This record gives sequence, structure tokens and C-alpha cells, in this order.
Amino acid sequence: MPETIPLTTLATGLKFPEGPVAMPDGSIALVEIAIGRITRVAPDGTVSTIATPGDGPNGMALGPDGMLYVCNNGGFAWHEEPGFIRPIGQAPDYVTGRIERIDPATGAVTRLYESCDANPLRGPNDIVMDPRGGCWFSDLGKVRARDRDHGGVYWAALDGSRIIEAAFPVPGGANGIGLSPDGSVLYVAETETGRLWAWDVEGPGQLRKDPWPSPNGARLLTQFPGFRRLDSLAVAASGNITVATLVSGEITTVSPTGEILRQVTMPERMPTNFCFGGPDLRTGFITLSTSGALVSAAWDEPGFF
Repeated sequence: MPETIPLTTLATGLKFPEGPVAMPDGSIALVEIAIGRITRVAPDGTVSTIATPGDGPNGMALGPDGMLYVCNNGGFAWHEEPGFIRPIGQAPDYVTGRIERIDPATGAVTRLYESCDANPLRGPNDIVMDPRGGCWFSDLGKVRARDRDHGGVYWAALDGSRIIEAAFPVPGGANGIGLSPDGSVLYVAETETGRLWAWDVEGPGQLRKDPWPSPNGARLLTQFPGFRRLDSLAVAASGNITVATLVSGEITTVSPTGEILRQVTMPERMPTNFCFGGPDLRTGFITLSTSGALVSAAWDEPGFF
């Protein structure tokens, strides 16, 4: 059964925050998708701007070089009313999705990738560092009034020199992405179907593929019950996968064998992202995107990514 736990509000008034990253100084870096900004929330709640890459900065991860690596989805159109905002499709001025590197000290933005094998990136969404020296990222695709793109999964070198399409398609949109603590399994959340997929990792950009009828060579880890859409995820030191669960408004913990272990109720229906941070990585940081807040909670196990 879903449970309720105490939450601490760290910041409000954010414009569709996602991609929280626990920084070495104790602050949280995050994206504000609706205004194309990378934002820092200090431990005392002070909000400041790191960079303004524009369009739709989405998922974000801290690289081994101290740089922030950002999935930029290229921009959304928005529905907004007092105290509430949500994306409603591809931005009218959309050009391309991309992967960017941002210097948190200077705000300098470098574009690393806009395409793979001549296929443009459509809506890069979430990213995780690979211990082999690169990163894995998901592409949700873009949604229009009468059609949508397939999602996909990619690996890329951090210096902009190499990108590989590792799994395609993810028909309902590839969203949250994470690695098991030993780096041997890649997890991806498929938004519209409420499915959590897994692949064994064989090398940089190389995933072991299951045969047809798997749509992309993945094995189904679990199918979430009822009407639930999936967003970002984080992996605990135990190997459990913590998934931001839309519509039901929950943070859901799934075991590496696919068992749903815990459901924590959030104060809105669209908690989009979760990351571990704080002392011993025992604090969960959660973006409540439609209401524009960053909250935290003591978590029942320590994190890994």
C-alpha cells in the first residue's frame, strides 16, 4: 500500500523543474525546462542561475570532470494556469534535440551531439554516467497533435567524438535511465506504457539483445499496474530502482527482479525526477514539476546514482 512520509520543501516557484543533481558543495543543480535554464538551489534555499542554454534542458548528470551533461529536448509547448504548468507537445519553434556540456563555474555551454548516424536526436530526456568513460542517455521523442516519434537509447563519449544508437525503438518513449551499481545492467523507464525495461551491458554502447517479440531487445523487468506513466529513475546501493511515477503521484521502488517493493505518495500527481544526495546518500530529492517545487525526504536506503 502507498505510504506518506515527511517532506521538506527546498524551493518553490520553479518553472517545471527536473533533472536534480546533488553537487559536491551540498547544493542541488536542476533544470527548469519551461524557461530553458539550469538552476542551483543552495542548502539555505537560495536559488541562482548556472546557465541558460535555452529550449528544453531536461535530464542532467554530473560528469567525472566536474561538468554537467544535459539532455536538451529542444523545447515544449506549454499549458499554464496559476500554480500549474504542463507540457503539451512539441514547441512551435522546435529545431532539434541535443546533448550539451555545461561548466557549472562559468555557465559556458558546449553542444556535443545533435544526431546519431545522420538521424537527428528528437527529445533527449535523461542521462547517466557510464563507468567505462561515457554516458547512456534516453530519447523520449517528440509528440505532435496527430503523431509522435519513437524513443531510443544511446551511448556517447563525453568528449563529443562518438555516439551509438544502442536500442531502438522504445515505442512509448524512453525516459528514466540508470545503471546497476556494478554497471552490468541498464534500466530504462518507458513513459506511456508504464513499463520498466532492462538490458545486460556488454560494452560501451553494446547491449545484449533478447529476440523478437521484444520491441528493442530488452527484457521486461516489470509492468506498473493501473494508469501509471513513468518518468526519471535512480538506483540505490542495494540495486533497487527508484522510479518517479506519474499520474498516481508516487515514488516507486522496484527490486532488480521486478518486484514492486514500496510506493511513497507525493503531494502532486506529477513527481518527475528523483535523485539521491546528502550525507551517506540517504536523502531523496524530488522535483514536483507541475507545481514548481523541489522537496527532500529522508530515504529508507542509500543511493548509488
